Amino acid sequence: MKETLLPGLSYRHQFIIPLSKTVPSLYPESEEFIQMPEVFATGFLVGFLEWACILCINPHLDWPKEQSVGTHIDVSHVAATPPGFEITADVKLVEVDGKRLLFEVEAHDGVDLISSGRHERFIINKQKFDERLRSKSQPQP
Repeated sequence: MKETLLPGLSYRHQFIIPLSKTVPSLYPESEEFIQMPEVFATGFLVGFLEWACILCINPHLDWPKEQSVGTHIDVSHVAATPPGFEITADVKLVEVDGKRLLFEVEAHDGVDLISSGRHERFIINKQKFDERLRSKSQPQP
């Protein structure tokens, strides 16, 4: 982590919703999802908010050696957004507690506020993380 990783950092990220980010595309194996309306899926909204947080802090990490992983998300999804709309995420780093980072997040679709809440991320050493993951994947005697 660089000394510049401090509360108050903020970032705005924009993205145009393609059809592939709507509810029927979330789990195409699920007949129930396929029958749902073609609106921006909550699962993809979570990823979009994580993406904005990553972009906010990456210049303040030793990227790609240091990365961050999401550990908690508490957000609303209060308005439906059809494909073709541009969504905007505004994220702000509000707390740095060692390697734990807490963000306030909000998303808007140009008409409605679609989401607000908090997101927690944890800074990892990518090599050590990958080693632990490989170890977890090995059969245990």
